[in-house]
Parts: sequence; structure tokens; C-alpha cells
Amino acid sequence: MPSLRDYRDRIASVKSTRKITSAMKMVAASKLKKAQEAAEASQPYAKAMAGMVSRVAAGVHGAAPKLLTGTGSEQRHMLVVISSDRGLCGGFNGNLVRYVRGEIRRLKSEGKDVQIFCVGRKARDVLKRDYASLIVETVTGLGGKKHLGFAEAQKVADMILKMFDEGKFDVCTIAYNQFVSVLTQKPMTQQIIPFVAAANENVQAGVSYSFEPEEEIILAEMLPKNISVQLFRALLDSAAGEQAARMTAMDNATRNAGDMIKNLSIKYNRARQAYITKELIEIISGAEAV
Repeated sequence: MPSLRDYRDRIASVKSTRKITSAMKMVAASKLKKAQEAAEASQPYAKAMAGMVSRVAAGVHGAAPKLLTGTGSEQRHMLVVISSDRGLCGGFNGNLVRYVRGEIRRLKSEGKDVQIFCVGRKARDVLKRDYASLIVETVTGLGGKKHLGFAEAQKVADMILKMFDEGKFDVCTIAYNQFVSVLTQKPMTQQIIPFVAAANENVQAGVSYSFEPEEEIILAEMLPKNISVQLFRALLDSAAGEQAARMTAMDNATRNAGDMIKNLSIKYNRARQAYITKELIEIISGAEAV
């Protein structure tokens, strides 16, 4: 049975842990507001960008850019996995990695070749246990930035476009946690190379547009920009989801620490009462013996 000192030490340790988790919860809550506003603000622009590319692509009659038509093959797939650099955010990274593993198994069952581009340390650390040979590139440090800017997304997009120009893959898909709400982050994928219009994209049939310059020239400029925009939106979604998941996880940890302190305090009081009762019995027994 633990001594009174052991109980006191454990209670003090859990109280220290509760202070840390409570502080981390408040820090995550303060960061969440800005991250959520940035993620929500990026949604209309990203959707409008994809819609514009869809409308221009619908009128192409000549030789379209390779980013639109693809390489003519779908054998080699590149998965860009966007995770966090830090842990202590509940199942945020675990759910994403589980989802990515399912996608990898699905592609391999179809006979496809798979490569992984990791954006974030946590996904890389877990995926390299089973798929170390598939990881071709890793970018870290984006999650630690105070303000995630478009330049970071542009850097990742440039690396992806360079690999595509070198013929290292045929299809590129980003996998990330979509920010649905503070309590919900949903793993999902989005194909960015070659460009695929969203299923709910409203492109009116039979509507004729006049473009200057030609559609092919416009697409040559818009398609790389669209990749950067979609990556930026995914990065912002992931950043907001990370802070929301961390705030929720730290809130649960703080509550659990409080419950543990209550239970330990009850056990401490019972042990103290038993110790006092034992001493009284020894004193009374000694007095009676005299």
C-alpha cells in the first residue's frame, strides 16, 4: 500500500500536469480563432479559382497543358500528406495516417505505384515505419510559423511541379484534415494534378465565352497558380484543425487530471485516517497493558 508521502507526491505531480494542460488549452484556443478565420476566408477564393479554371478548360479546343490533360497514364501516384509538426492534439494525426494507409493499400491493390510527399513531421515519423521506401520528400516547420503565408504553399507547389516536369509521377493528390468544426476534423483527399473539376461545379453547357489571350495560354498561367491556392487552403484547414484538436485534447486532459486529483485525495484521506486509527489503537493498547 502506498505511503502518505507517495500519495502527496502523486497529487502534486498531477496538479503540475493539470497546470500545463490548462495553459496549452488556452494557448491553442487563442491560436484557433485566427487559424479558423484564415481557413474560412480561403474557402471562397479556392472555390472560385477552381471554378474559373473549370470554365476556361471547358472551352479548350487545341493542345491543352499537361497539368490539365495529364501524362496519358495513371500508373504513378504522388500522395501529398499534410500533417502537423507537433503532437498532443488527440487523434488529429492518427486519423489522417490511418486514412492515408487505406489509400495506399487501395492504390497498391489496383497495381499502382505510390510515392509519398510529407508536409509535416508527424505523418513522416509514422508512415516511415511501414512505407519508408515510398517517402520521396519531406517539408517540416510550416506548422511552427506564427502566420502561415502563401509563400509556404508556393514553395511546396514549386517542388511538386518540378517533380511533375521531371516525369516522376502521373497523378498528384493531397491528403489532409478538413476543418469542419472545432470538434470535427475530417480526413479527405483532393486531386490537383491533372486538374479535375469538382462534382458540384456549375459549368453551364452551351455557354460560349470569348477569351483573350487563348484558353491554352490562360491555363498555362492559371493551373500552376491553382495548385498553390488549393495547397494553401489545405494547409490553412490543417492548421485550424490542429489547434482545434489540441484545444479539445488539452481540455479533456485537464478534466481527467482533475478527476485523478479527486480520486487520489480520497485515497490519501482514507490512508491518513487508517494511519491515525492505527496509532490510536497502539496507544490505547499500550495504556491498557500498563
